[in-house]
Amino acid sequence: MRKTEVSAQYSTMAAGSFADRVAAKMRRVMFDRFLAEGVSPTDTLLDVGVTSDDELEASNYLEAWYPYKDKITACGIDDASFLERRYPGVRYVHADGRSLPFGDGEYDVVHSSAVLEHVGSREQQKAFICELARTARKFAFLTTPNRWFPVEFHTVLPLLHWLPPRTFRSIIRRMGHDVLSREENLNLLGARDIHQLCREAGLRDYTVRSVYLGGWPSNLLLTIRNEGNGAS
Repeated sequence: MRKTEVSAQYSTMAAGSFADRVAAKMRRVMFDRFLAEGVSPTDTLLDVGVTSDDELEASNYLEAWYPYKDKITACGIDDASFLERRYPGVRYVHADGRSLPFGDGEYDVVHSSAVLEHVGSREQQKAFICELARTARKFAFLTTPNRWFPVEFHTVLPLLHWLPPRTFRSIIRRMGHDVLSREENLNLLGARDIHQLCREAGLRDYTVRSVYLGGWPSNLLLTIRNEGNGAS
């Protein structure tokens, strides 16, 4: 794993660890939920926020698990060009999800897994959501960890992230998590936060759902359907 890359530093879990296996199981559930939203084999897909991490079991799971590789464009701020070699047919583009170099509705479906919490302030998160919605013709699908799950997935620490954000960041910085202590690298959201961002963005046709781990909502799924937001 190339630790010099930005998003490769966002997780402290070790490859093959119990946490890695649980994360892979949850991502399989989210992948199935994504497909159930109505993805067609002929749809073009944009996956925003791919990572240079090639060790964790479910890194870049869309590229790994989606069967129609030639329909996928993968983009991110990390150098993930190895995806083109590993999964022939996939195209990689270096791009920031807050300012995508693609036209309105250029892709049928836009997907982003566990990236929204890493793009910065609430304004930056809103910009990210708007860009993904703009680029999707049919729908955009985003996942993010639920802030109110008892374990924070990136640090694998319990309950500390329920403290006020400034207090949480101060504590984990003193624990050695300097990268994750900065808002531009980790800004956790709950369902209420996502609803507020979507309302501020002027989105009309969207849903926020959850997937569960141990009976607790662990991850949030945001689906934005452009048919209801004025897109052609």
